[in-house]
Amino acid sequence: MLNERSITVSQDCAECPIRHRAVCARCESDELERLEEIKYYRKFEAGQTVIWSGDRMDFVGSVVSGIATLTQTMEDGRTQMVGLLLPSDFVGRPGRASAAYDVVATTDLVMCCFRKSPFEEMMRQTPHIAQRLLEMTLDELDAAREWMLVLGRKTAREKIASLLSIIARRDASINMRAASSTVTFDLPLTREAMADYLGLTLETVSRQVSALKKDGVIELEGKRHVTVPDMTRLLDEAGDDSDGGMFA
Repeated sequence: MLNERSITVSQDCAECPIRHRAVCARCESDELERLEEIKYYRKFEAGQTVIWSGDRMDFVGSVVSGIATLTQTMEDGRTQMVGLLLPSDFVGRPGRASAAYDVVATTDLVMCCFRKSPFEEMMRQTPHIAQRLLEMTLDELDAAREWMLVLGRKTAREKIASLLSIIARRDASINMRAASSTVTFDLPLTREAMADYLGLTLETVSRQVSALKKDGVIELEGKRHVTVPDMTRLLDEAGDDSDGGMFA
């Protein structure tokens, strides 16, 4: 169930920044009208929990803006960040009654939510939605497999470059810019969150970010505003292919 402290907001579908990547990307006008009947938007403040692991989920939806983390708690109380939810990523699983992970807003977050039961019924009746959700699920699986490589085999510098490339390329995709051109974005994660996610120390993250800046791979304005002058070079630093690689 959605956190009761979330705020209901309004938004026009025609102005949705993730429309071309969302689960409704291939829907016809009549299908969009049906989705409109079961849709609502919610806003969460940075640090606010969207849903707790094990809670009943009566919604599914997409991240419209902002970033959230997926966190799993072990039996002894230790927690591990296991994923990021970026704009256009889907939250929840049709057919699954409860949440598998804690979902926490890292930044201010806006979500486009659908009531779960009507959405599941639409999936059965609407091939466009079912097909798009399958594609998104397979993309998520590919990303998870690639992330195992990041955490298991890459150097600290490659890990930082990989994370920056994920965010940069998603930003380029959402704004429909060529990923090979200069990309500018606001880094949504603190250095502490980056360290937690990448399995590094805070000092290592700060040192590697500074090294990437010194070498001209990235430019920083303050601690959060990042410019990537050449995406190909950043992908090379991450150890990924410049023709697409991971996390498209």
